[in-house]
Amino acid sequence: MNKQKHEYKGVGLPFRLVRFMDYRKGGYIFSALLTAVCLFFIITKGFNWGLDFTGGVVIETRFSQPADLDKVRTTLSSNGIASPLVQTTGSANEVMIRLPVGDSDAHIGDKIKTMLASLDSGLQIHSVEFVGPNVGEELTLSAIYATLATLAMLLIYVGMRFEWRLGMGGILALAHDVIVTLGVFSLLQIEIDLTFVAAILSVVGYSLNDSIVVFDRVRENFRKIRRIDSQEIIDISLTQTLARTMMTSVTTLFVVIALFIFGGPTIHSFSLALLIGIAFGTYSSIFVAIAVSFDLGLKREHMLLKVVEKEEFQEGL
Repeated sequence: MNKQKHEYKGVGLPFRLVRFMDYRKGGYIFSALLTAVCLFFIITKGFNWGLDFTGGVVIETRFSQPADLDKVRTTLSSNGIASPLVQTTGSANEVMIRLPVGDSDAHIGDKIKTMLASLDSGLQIHSVEFVGPNVGEELTLSAIYATLATLAMLLIYVGMRFEWRLGMGGILALAHDVIVTLGVFSLLQIEIDLTFVAAILSVVGYSLNDSIVVFDRVRENFRKIRRIDSQEIIDISLTQTLARTMMTSVTTLFVVIALFIFGGPTIHSFSLALLIGIAFGTYSSIFVAIAVSFDLGLKREHMLLKVVEKEEFQEGL
């Protein structure tokens, strides 16, 4: 105990040391099972692609009084409109109706107005916007390319700024968070649109930021603390950043939960993706990013400046 106190003197632990790395194998098992289940749902159930990807029509309407969305859906379904998506936009009088590709034709606006006349004779059709399947396919490919390009650039950035072992751990953590988020959306068959793509990229940024905070502290402690092995330095670094990480995550989750509950259906998928991504991003920065880096052989010498580089730098001065 005295030896431990002596070794940790001046380290600045906010509370008792947490042995995170002792539990990393349990984290690996949990993450592997969770990832496998999510991949299973993604492969077997697929995704509920929104209008941005499949093509179709968006009809903006305005009722003379607050609209009853359930009655609107029932009326459209009873008139042969398959799987209509109905939601308010801005106010209870303004309703957006989304229809799949098969229900798109030149007179669909007039047909919808006739169908809903029994609910509100003063119904107005503000706009009818068609999105062809070719455009939907282009948007799908663009979203995939944007995500892959982001992951590739992040790998290069982390690898150059820190060390390739940390880069691999960071990318695996990002992949873990994205797969989990996609798996939940596949399981619940929640519609995926371009706002969801924006949420996924936000999750990637948040997860990376969380990992970089840990990486920075690990690098700093490797250079500052002596006579302690790599696992203990990593545990010290995680314990030091735990309070900050939890405070940041909890306060961010409060905002996202408020958006999820009170933000309305328009940003439902966006806020849900952030909710899942932020929660698992905090977990993965500890039990995936830095744990994988440690098992790949991360050591003190990988984080220290080489003597040759320092000498070359001094000669350059």
